[in-house]
This record gives sequence, structure tokens and C-alpha cells, in this order.
Amino acid sequence: MEPVLIVLVVLVVVAFIALIKTIQVIPQASAAIVERFGRYTRTLSAGLNIVVPFIDNVRNRIDLREQVVPFPPQPVITQDNLVVNIDTVIYYQVTDPRAATYEVASYIQAIEQLTVTTLRNIIGSMDLESTLTSREVINAGLRGVLDEATGKWGIRVNRVELKAIEPPTSIQDSMEKQMRADRDKRAAILTAEGARQAAILRAEGEKQADVLRAEGEAQAAVLKADGEAAAIRTVFEAIHDGDADQKLLAYQYLQTLPQLAQGDSNKLWIIPSEVGDALKGLGGAFGGMAGGFAGNGGNGAAPAATQVPLDKGDHTAGPRPLDTEKGTARPRVEPPRQYPTIDPE
Repeated sequence: MEPVLIVLVVLVVVAFIALIKTIQVIPQASAAIVERFGRYTRTLSAGLNIVVPFIDNVRNRIDLREQVVPFPPQPVITQDNLVVNIDTVIYYQVTDPRAATYEVASYIQAIEQLTVTTLRNIIGSMDLESTLTSREVINAGLRGVLDEATGKWGIRVNRVELKAIEPPTSIQDSMEKQMRADRDKRAAILTAEGARQAAILRAEGEKQADVLRAEGEAQAAVLKADGEAAAIRTVFEAIHDGDADQKLLAYQYLQTLPQLAQGDSNKLWIIPSEVGDALKGLGGAFGGMAGGFAGNGGNGAAPAATQVPLDKGDHTAGPRPLDTEKGTARPRVEPPRQYPTIDPE
């Protein structure tokens, strides 16, 4: 019984192993290559798959998702003989598991070497400044070459990115100095532009202020002139409405005379010619009074009190002639006139 039991146990173990090898479960977004006696048979897709145990062999499983592979920095010489280190990142995806397995031994290593050689060809035709400012051009050139070469490997390169471009240390110092000088230059230009704009705005503000001030003064002068004209017109109309006679005008002239001599520094003052006519009218006004005095026994001359002194000096003396040496002009007072006597009866 023991040999039979051993055989049964061995058969159960072999059947279990065969069952495991027969059922192949492939996860999603993956594929498996099946070989029969070392020859490619088929590609297993995601899900439950049945293979012939001990005859079919699952060689490897391939991930069909997009992969990201960073490559270490590579020294590259530019057109102006400067060595720069460039880090690259490749985004690729396996589209044909059979070609990725049998067309190339290691597609990762192949993509890396192809990236390095293509990058050196592209950077070698560009100077340092173009290299630092033409990332999109370099990415497009790398992607075009890699996509064309990896198509037969069952690989599709989706994106190629330059992670870093590091020029030599001396070049970095020179670039920093140049950038600092450019920033200082731009700052000086902006400061000058700001000062220029401020000066222009200040000049325009002063110009507008002067214009507004001149307009205000002109309007004030116009309003003042209008007010004076209205005042003169009102006085003129009042005089005409009141029917003022010569006596009233003469009296107003006499009230105005002291204002002409106001001020201690006045050395010379001029009497208008109309004052003589006013005094004549005033003399005629007082003539009646003088006639009354003459009827009472007088000689017909105006009393001495009727003579008005017109100087600011000694008023006790009579009228004095013009003093040309001292530069003062004094009015000439006419001698008393004889007026007819009027009989009160």
C-alpha cells in the first residue's frame, strides 16, 4: 500500500503544478509573451489565460503603461566649445510587446544611448545662449529622432524634457555679472523715465495752474471793471435824476481838495482845471451873500472868511504864489470880485 500511496501523492502534486502552469492571470495594462519550445507563440492579454503546461513557457511580463525614465547628466559640448551638463527625462510607452521583446535586447539602455548621441548632435550645432533659450527646439528634435528610431522596437516616445542645463562655473559667474549689469541698466533707465515723466507732469501742472490763475485774474479784472462801471453809471444816473446844479458840484470839488493833499511825503500835487470853474461857481453862489453884506454898508467884496486856503502850510497868511524852488505847486486864488447887491426888499 505504501508505494501506491506515494504514487498517488506524486500524481496529485504534479496535477496541482500543471494546473498552476495552465492558468495564467495577467493584470490590467500588462502583457505576457508565450513561447513553445523556445519559439514565440502568442501574446497573452489582461485577464484569465490557459496555456499548455510544460510545453508553453511564459517568458516575461511587460507593463503597457507610460513609463518615466530619468537619465543621469551627460556632458555635451556646444558650438562655442563650452561643456554643459544636461539632464533628460523620457516619457515612453510599449505599444508592441513582441517587438519590445525580440527586436532589441534592452530598450531602456537603447533609448538612453540614442538620447545621448542625438542630444550631442543637436547641442553641437548651437551656442551656449541658444542652448539655454531653446529648450522647446531641443525637445522637439530629440522626440523626432527617438520616435523614428524606437518605432520598430514597439516603443512610442511621448515626451522628451530637459530637466537641467548646467554651464561651467566660470560661465555662470559671467552670466550672473551680465544679468546684474542688465538689471542695473534697466533700473537706471526706469529711474530716468520716472524722473522725466515727473518733470513733464510737474511742468504741465504748473502750466495749467498759471493758465487758471491768469484766467481768474482776468475774470476778476473784468468783474471789477464791471462793478466800477456799474457804480459810475449809478452815480451818473443819480446825479442826472437829482438834477444837480453847479453849486452842488462846486461843493463836491471843495470836499475833494483835502484828499489831494493827504500824506506827509506829498511834495507836489496838481489841481485839475475844472477846479477853477467850480470855484467860480462857488463864488457866484456866495455872491448873493456878499451882496447882502454890501447892502448893510460893506464895500461889496466877499468877506475874508470866504477865501479857502488850499495849502497845508500856514493858513494865517493870504494866498501865496507858486513856489517853484521847493517843488510845491499851490493853487492860485483869484482876487475878490465885485458882485451886484441884491435888495432884500
